[in-house]
Amino acid sequence: HIFTATNHNYLLLFTEQGRCFWLRIYEIPEANKTSLGRVLQNVIQLPKEDKVKAYIIIKDLKDEAFLASQNIIFVTKKGLVKKTSVEKFSRPRTNGINAITINEGDQLLEAKLTDGTCDVLIGIKSGRAIRFPEDKVRQMGRSAAGVRGVTLSGEDDFVIGMITIAQDNDKDVLVISENGLGKRSDLDEYRITNRGGKGVKTINTTDKTGALVALKAVNDENDVLITTKNGIAIRIEVASLRVSGRATQGVKMIDISNKDQIADVAIVPTGDEEDEDTIETNEEIQEYTFIIMVGRVLLHPTFIFSRSCKP
Repeated sequence: HIFTATNHNYLLLFTEQGRCFWLRIYEIPEANKTSLGRVLQNVIQLPKEDKVKAYIIIKDLKDEAFLASQNIIFVTKKGLVKKTSVEKFSRPRTNGINAITINEGDQLLEAKLTDGTCDVLIGIKSGRAIRFPEDKVRQMGRSAAGVRGVTLSGEDDFVIGMITIAQDNDKDVLVISENGLGKRSDLDEYRITNRGGKGVKTINTTDKTGALVALKAVNDENDVLITTKNGIAIRIEVASLRVSGRATQGVKMIDISNKDQIADVAIVPTGDEEDEDTIETNEEIQEYTFIIMVGRVLLHPTFIFSRSCKP
């Protein structure tokens, strides 16, 4: 995961086994871009067999109005969804708490903050996506496992991503396949249905495209940061991607070698190409790029990520 946060934000970390841990950004030492980072077990009490899979950034856990009006939507790899009030996660504990019950053979994949009026869009490996209103999922306690959000196409199929869509949405849908092809489509092309269905085609998957690996919400104020497992990264302006039909293959966004694969697709704010020596920052509100990778965490000043870089 790659995302930005300020150093006084609360970070709620959710693991694939359904645990929740709290962290303040300033508790992580700043590092340079070639550093290995801090082992997560040295920062939070994370079991060795568990991995961080999702996160929520919250400014204040004592704002009662905010806690009462906000929910967290979870989705698992096998297509279950669950909605729980943020208030249930407002009392940090050092050893973490159970956020969702994970069934055998499943794992938590995504967690998103919502206000009760959002739509949910879930994408699956086979190239389909389903959109349904958030109110189709009733609010549940932390011990619940959730309900069916999407029907998978077979035993080899699984959820690859989820986005939530606010009422004042100005976002398009970006999908990327494992062979580096991507496509930006208008949200209105995804009709609203009931949860639990098979959804609609979101990309025409072929041998050329490979399976679907990422589904993100974007607009012209965003950049796309694509990172491969070999550590190669490319940053692309979303404004440079034309809006195309939902069932097309898309365009080549990154060249993938035969021995490499896409590891992550992150959406970051569009930034100016300034030299880092000329950037003035307020130390109290410094914005950082925060990276979680295979059991380690790494904190960077956001401006080090230019349009094309190797972290």
